Amino acid sequence: MQTSFIAIFLTGLLTGGLTCMAVQGGLLATTIAQREETAYEDNLEKKAKRGHAMPIVWFLLAKLLAYTVLGMLLGWFGSLFELSLAARVVMQFAVGIFMLGTALALLDAHPIFRYFIIQPPKFLTRMLRKESKSKDIFAPALLGAMTVFIPCGTTQAMMALAIASGSILHGSTIMFAFVLGTTPVFFLLGYFASRLGEFWSKKFLKLAAWAIIVLAVYNTNNTIALTGRPYTLGDIAKGAWCGLSYCQPRVVPAAASDVSQQTITIGAYSYSPNSFSVKAGSQVSLHLVNQNGTNCIQTFTIPQLGIQQPVPLGTSADVRFTAPAQKGQLAFMCSMGMYRGTIFVN
Repeated sequence: MQTSFIAIFLTGLLTGGLTCMAVQGGLLATTIAQREETAYEDNLEKKAKRGHAMPIVWFLLAKLLAYTVLGMLLGWFGSLFELSLAARVVMQFAVGIFMLGTALALLDAHPIFRYFIIQPPKFLTRMLRKESKSKDIFAPALLGAMTVFIPCGTTQAMMALAIASGSILHGSTIMFAFVLGTTPVFFLLGYFASRLGEFWSKKFLKLAAWAIIVLAVYNTNNTIALTGRPYTLGDIAKGAWCGLSYCQPRVVPAAASDVSQQTITIGAYSYSPNSFSVKAGSQVSLHLVNQNGTNCIQTFTIPQLGIQQPVPLGTSADVRFTAPAQKGQLAFMCSMGMYRGTIFVN
């Protein structure tokens, strides 16, 4: 999931802070103005200037903590359901559709896509705006934490990913990476929010939409891999390239006996070995050893056989099955279709 976390962080860095500013930035700006007014009334002009950044710092730290906790809860919620492989595929496809709908809503593609943007209850919005006028020193922190109740469209897409992860650690990391990415931009916008014109706001909304589309395609591509079908973007690109040019046939290692045994080590970002051969129709025994794997990679999955074997960090497990009678390939991967390998049946 390393690549995905980087993409999520970049989404927050490049677009997240700007797209959420319309909802959450107004509360922060009001709090900053109220703090400055209080300081000037107390003849503390210099202190006001020095302390101008503090409300933003409190706001962002509380927001980062709150969304990390929210990610934990969303991941935990997703883990409550011991989903079958088919249900997980359906859920991840649904997440991809939701993300695409959110992006099209940001692009104003059609009025129907506005239903993908979840609106908070009006009473909650009124309560938050009332709290933003508080002169209490902890008001910015309280507002930062309570922004979990009024997420922008980009944040909602990240929340859907956290649920789909089905992991407390994974879910919290998704939300942490995204909100951490929004922090630098959000801090600067705390100073210059009033100077950000409507023209640039719309430009960044479109940029955010395209960033979400990229993540949605990435997620959907992994979901296709999870079905065990050779229709991922990589498979299609390889087939097209080999159709236009010459591709050297892949050397498949021979299987030595009718009983196949193989040890697979689970690392942080890969399975080792990630390809080997077994005899068609043989009894296959796989010994899985998790040395460094966390998150989705610790759930060893063979989609075509309906096998899902959790192997927690520092433990081992055995998987046994009968290889197909016909020659071909069996794909194995993590529970989200991101880390993959191939079993050649010959």
